[in-house]
Amino acid sequence: MRLLTLAPRTRAQLAEALRKREVPEDVAEAVLERFSEVGLIDDEAFAAAWVSSRHTGRGLARKALAQELRHRGVPEDTVKDAVQQLDPDEEVETARRLVARKLPGTRNSDPQARTRKLVGMLARKGYSPALAFRIVREALEHEGITDPDSTQDDDILQAEIHDDEI
Repeated sequence: MRLLTLAPRTRAQLAEALRKREVPEDVAEAVLERFSEVGLIDDEAFAAAWVSSRHTGRGLARKALAQELRHRGVPEDTVKDAVQQLDPDEEVETARRLVARKLPGTRNSDPQARTRKLVGMLARKGYSPALAFRIVREALEHEGITDPDSTQDDDILQAEIHDDEI
């Protein structure tokens, strides 16, 4: 119960905590089942809230959000359902806002270095390389900067990227 007062937890996280305390497996399962019945554990609600919070607060993309949920023991079908709720257009807009916020700090760098920094930042947040390059290219072009190396063939990028992977 103490763990649930600190922050929402997944069933897997609570099961692990009970294992560490050497609670017998049948007792732990009964407790977890009762917690689920009364609504103290709800992996679906946890996943939905996690996706909304982490996307809004940290700008994480579907791939990173899915990875975090899996790390917390959320079942795969629940992970997929939760990240599917994230609107693709909102994900693109979030990437644009992230780049716009970081862009001024890169002004003293050459276009290639700026591109690497900004694409790297988006990649760490789980955005696909194709989307990251496109958003960064748009932002730099909006500033009137064109990098001859940034005109890579989009077909090559698309062949390397699988946007629908989560």
